[in-house]
Amino acid sequence: MSSPVAPAANAGWPHIVFAILMVPIGLFLLVGGVWLIALGGSWYYLATGLACLGSGYLLYRGRMLGIWLYTAMLLWTLMWSFLEVGLDFWGVFPRIAGPAVLGLWLALPMVWRPLLTRAAGTRAFAVAKRGRFSRPTRLAVLGSLAVVLAGAGVMVSRTLLAPSATDVHASGAVSTDRPAGLNTPDGAEVANPVPGADDWSDWGRTASGDRFIPFEQITTANVANLEIAWTYRTGGAGPNQATPLQINDTLYFCTRDNIVVALDAETGSERWQYNPVLGPLANGGGCRGVSFHRQDTTPADGQCQSRIITTTRDARLIAVDARDGRPCVGFGVDGEIDLRSGMGEDVLGYQHNTSPALVVGNVAVVGSAIHDGQSVDEPSGVIRAYNAVSGAFLWAWDMGRPGVNTEPGPGETYTRGTPNVWSLMSADPDLGMIYLPLGNATPDYYGGHRTPEMEKYASSVVALRVADGSVAWYFQTVHHDIWDLDVASQPVLIDFPTENGPVPAVLQATKRGQFFVFNRATGEPLIDVEERPVPQGAVEGDFTAPTQPYPSGMPHVAGERLREADMWGLTPLDQLMCRIVFKQSRYEGEFTPPSLQGSILYPGFFGGSNWGSVSIDTKRNIMLASSQRLAQLVTLYPRDHPIAAGIEATGPDGRPLIHQGEASPQHGVPYVATNGGFMSPIGVPCQRPPYGMMTAIDLDTRTVLWERPLGTTRNSGPFGLAIGLPLEMGVPVNGGSLVTASGLTFHAGSQDGYLRAFNTETGDEVWRSALPVGSQATPMSYISPESGEQFIVVTAGGAMGIAQTGDYVVAYRLRRS
Repeated sequence: MSSPVAPAANAGWPHIVFAILMVPIGLFLLVGGVWLIALGGSWYYLATGLACLGSGYLLYRGRMLGIWLYTAMLLWTLMWSFLEVGLDFWGVFPRIAGPAVLGLWLALPMVWRPLLTRAAGTRAFAVAKRGRFSRPTRLAVLGSLAVVLAGAGVMVSRTLLAPSATDVHASGAVSTDRPAGLNTPDGAEVANPVPGADDWSDWGRTASGDRFIPFEQITTANVANLEIAWTYRTGGAGPNQATPLQINDTLYFCTRDNIVVALDAETGSERWQYNPVLGPLANGGGCRGVSFHRQDTTPADGQCQSRIITTTRDARLIAVDARDGRPCVGFGVDGEIDLRSGMGEDVLGYQHNTSPALVVGNVAVVGSAIHDGQSVDEPSGVIRAYNAVSGAFLWAWDMGRPGVNTEPGPGETYTRGTPNVWSLMSADPDLGMIYLPLGNATPDYYGGHRTPEMEKYASSVVALRVADGSVAWYFQTVHHDIWDLDVASQPVLIDFPTENGPVPAVLQATKRGQFFVFNRATGEPLIDVEERPVPQGAVEGDFTAPTQPYPSGMPHVAGERLREADMWGLTPLDQLMCRIVFKQSRYEGEFTPPSLQGSILYPGFFGGSNWGSVSIDTKRNIMLASSQRLAQLVTLYPRDHPIAAGIEATGPDGRPLIHQGEASPQHGVPYVATNGGFMSPIGVPCQRPPYGMMTAIDLDTRTVLWERPLGTTRNSGPFGLAIGLPLEMGVPVNGGSLVTASGLTFHAGSQDGYLRAFNTETGDEVWRSALPVGSQATPMSYISPESGEQFIVVTAGGAMGIAQTGDYVVAYRLRRS
């Protein structure tokens, strides 16, 4: 028996290159595989690491057996993938794609021919010389190729079969590119700002928040003929989330920096703009919209009978004339109210406003956003009401002062650190009630310090009487919330079908992906709610509620409990790291308490359903819910831990700074927290897709009509890089949807930057258009009084998680023949 031939004498370098590459890959899988097994995880990575090292060694020695071993590894990888995730494309493809692409190298003749020659002697050399494969070699090569081509074929088909996108800069678009002015109205005065019955006069079209348009001009049959009517540029880029109002022939909206703009609804030309000039304490991101109010009688001076009311990121409430944008000087002090009044010290600007005031009759109700996770001593979450004409204070609901609805006395403040309302409110003017989505008490991930007043209403939907701010009823969706699962979605007022006929109801979507339904007048649940035991064991000094409320009889959009097999990544290497972190972390399903070990929260604090809420097709009684399925990883650290020092940053005066990013200093409690996404080392989620979903639920039968991933990989990829391929995956989403009487659902908040239209009844995507940048806004629609044509409008300031931002408002209408 002859001794092995030295590699250099065995026909060159190609197999040596592959052998060398197998060393670090095999070692990584071997060491990581042993680690994972020690944590109770899969044996696959250890076995595969050994196979890679063995294949590399054999190939280095010039042995054909190295190719057979690698081919066997590909086959068991494919079988293992099917056993773990079935036929799910995004589950299987990343498991097999990387190894199969490497396997193609072994399929090259310059690699296998010399090895076959050495293995089989003269006869094999003659076969190889004639360019023919032996049967085993042919099977090995074709097996590797089949795996790769199957995956590539699916990818290509998904790309080619996707609807083509419309270029946002298409011919015929009108662009207005002008910098914002400084309190200098410009353009034509609005002639008659009187709302019509079908105008989009509130953030959710009406105070009910259903986002339903009773128009049938744009249909499933002609939606493909939508084209850009005009494009407006605000002059200041940023993640704007505004949904414009439409009052008669004018659109009103705000920019990220709270500049209020009025546009001609037909042409998109600017009529006026008002700049409130933000101060140094302006914090937070974006502006979700403005509010409209009209007096019944004409004022003596003729000014501000119709007005736009806006909140600002430096905590002001401002009213301007809807005709020309001039401040309503009779409102508050020279047209504005200082919302920091009565709130106590706030030198860092913890308090800001991102959502519009709720206007009910002559009452303007306003909440506030408070920076998450900073301190126990943040400003109050008080809800206040003002006269929409004069700005006079009417009442305050301060949950720390039950039964007292006045402003604080001299030297007093509203109760600090209480739950706030940062999102969108709803109203039933006939009942005289407003409906509030409550946040959780500060800070987010520890609650051992919270008072009974903080605990009572946190993460609840609350009904207040608009006359005096007294509580009519409330329901808590999360007890002792230490997960940042505050109620973010606007409560939606619907007529809910029951055995005894339709009942006026409040439908409340939650970050948990659960839906609660209540009698609008009494708060009685209209679907059963049961208290279920949940994981226990909070950190020292805190506690967990023994049970949490679960609605039954309604589908949820939360996704299923995570398993090790759900861990993801674009390569086996980052998949392995995600599995290790998953097994190291604490995860016992929903409501796993934050821990020193590190806890996986799923659904995470982005949702489920966030502030975009749900839409209701009131004609078909269908609820459309866009939702997110992204896990987060939360870890608590004692204050003497080295990591805490970097999170507890202070300024030159020794005061704590607002910590921006994926960490919470939580001043005043024993722990700081890190609270980032559960991501792989190359910057992709550690759980397999989809991450964004659109779900249609029949409210009559309370069943899912259809569900589909929302968004493609066009703007996503490892290390934050866009791969540019529109492969349907279901990507992170923000913002809500719009539904029409003609059976269309529009959505623009997916990370890939498309405005889409779906068939409401079937879920088929029937049209899409590429926006200039992504959007985090909810689309709106109206009939232009001038032309009688229906428009679809959306603001585009940048998608969630994508660095590219812009300053666009884009309007679509049907192509004119």
